[in-house]
Amino acid sequence: MADGGKIQAKFRREGGKPAKRRFSYEEIDKGQSCLRCGDRCQGFSLHKWRNACTNCGCMREDHDLIHDNLVTVCERLGLELKDHNETERTKEGAISLGYSWTPVGLSASKVEEFMNSLPSPIIPKLHSAGEKYRDRQLILQIPKQDLAPEYCRHLNDSVARENFYQFLDIRDETAFGLGQVEDYLTDDKPCSRCGKDVEAGEIGLYVDGKQEEECWHPACFTCTTCEEILVDLAHFVKDSQIYCERHYAELIMPRCAGCDELIFSGEYIRAMNENYHSGHFCCHNCDKTLSGHRYILREENPYCIGCYEDVFANICDECGDKIGTDSKDLSYMDRHWHESCFFCAMCKKSLVDKSFGTRDEKLYCNKCFEDNFATKCNGCGLCFKPGTKKMEYKGKEWHDKCFKCKNCSEPIGTRSFIPREDVIYCLTCYEDKFATKCKGCKKVISDGGVTYRNEPWHRECFICSGCKTCLARERFTSRDDKPYCTNCYGELFAKKCCGCKKPITGIGGTRFVSFEERHWHNDCFNCKRCDTSLVNQGFMTENDDVICAKCGQD
Repeated sequence: MADGGKIQAKFRREGGKPAKRRFSYEEIDKGQSCLRCGDRCQGFSLHKWRNACTNCGCMREDHDLIHDNLVTVCERLGLELKDHNETERTKEGAISLGYSWTPVGLSASKVEEFMNSLPSPIIPKLHSAGEKYRDRQLILQIPKQDLAPEYCRHLNDSVARENFYQFLDIRDETAFGLGQVEDYLTDDKPCSRCGKDVEAGEIGLYVDGKQEEECWHPACFTCTTCEEILVDLAHFVKDSQIYCERHYAELIMPRCAGCDELIFSGEYIRAMNENYHSGHFCCHNCDKTLSGHRYILREENPYCIGCYEDVFANICDECGDKIGTDSKDLSYMDRHWHESCFFCAMCKKSLVDKSFGTRDEKLYCNKCFEDNFATKCNGCGLCFKPGTKKMEYKGKEWHDKCFKCKNCSEPIGTRSFIPREDVIYCLTCYEDKFATKCKGCKKVISDGGVTYRNEPWHRECFICSGCKTCLARERFTSRDDKPYCTNCYGELFAKKCCGCKKPITGIGGTRFVSFEERHWHNDCFNCKRCDTSLVNQGFMTENDDVICAKCGQD
């Protein structure tokens, strides 16, 4: 078990007051850049009583503050551990491992295991975003104005100061503790935050002095109210729940939403679901009290009527005067008008709650706009009223319902269309009237195709009239205007060779010989006896055969 320092602490107080700090926060923070506003802020300058910058209005913790020399939580609270030398050695050990803070009593390997269990952006490595995160959490979770009277500007009477000291005693002696780290759990224990087990062998956390009770994952050791991981394991217990100091204190005393200090006086103001010192419910711009006065909220800050109008009121586009809070602000396209100034530039009639058109940044009622500027529909010839949907094509305009197919008269809308001789057709009608159709199936040819006798065909429809084989890219011939493949044509219509008995098709320039209604391929016109070619030679017949003259003399 690493001793998180069961806090046997003594108060560094002399005469009932906390020991003095080493420097002024106002001095060290002065001039630091704003992390929200960037170059728009000239540097942090503390407001005379708000916990905010006078230059940009952002909170002190939103600025790039210098950390307090790696101050520990106990040092920040004005407490010190019984063994001060051990505290200094712990700080030096954290720095040697590269961190601005580490849990007390862990070995170097266990420190790494602990840090790796935290979300990466908040690990307090030196010179990293995690170190700045820790600095900011020290400021937010343990605000300096909760620590000692020297940081409070509104303890205006002895009763309030006495209440402050009583609060410190109760908080530091009964509620404050540092989480204790057990570097190796022997049994699974349910996490009090997420409900999942902190498994045996893992690192677990306990509240100060209660090792046998509730346990947490390191990343689950968070404030009940803000749910942020408790900085340096510092926790404050109330009703068995753990809190950061800020939210613990707010359970005990109300906190002023203006100066961010606890309110120890008996009287305070409740407004906008927040608490305020009597003099702090003020205009965010001029600091004048708003008690009993009208005010307007802007970005969660209250403004008196005068400041709101000076800072945020819009300028009327017509008369050039500010549009006050008692006037209606009518707006259009980032322009603003008084209600009485919102009228037609031509006839001067009010445009409030009426449709209107614009031309050269001027407003016109529907009638004046139509009479003077509106274009007319190419279909019906009527004007386009302001706000009417228009269809445009080749410099012409139509009402949505007038932009329709010439053939079926159906509005085109957002569908595709095809123009022909300045007339519009929907795709279906265009195909029916003008698209090329296949001679075979009568359907539209949308891609490719073949032509036969000046007529179009789908490739798959141009087939042999005999065997139905596709003839695209194939040799074919025709008979009675019908296409046939060479095989079908030969079988059905060609003369048969008396020699080989095969069709004489003539395709490819085949030559043949005819005699007395009989036919031979040139290559087949040979003497029956000696097989000599008889082409261009004299021959004789012998029954159904032909023979050469020589064989006929034998």
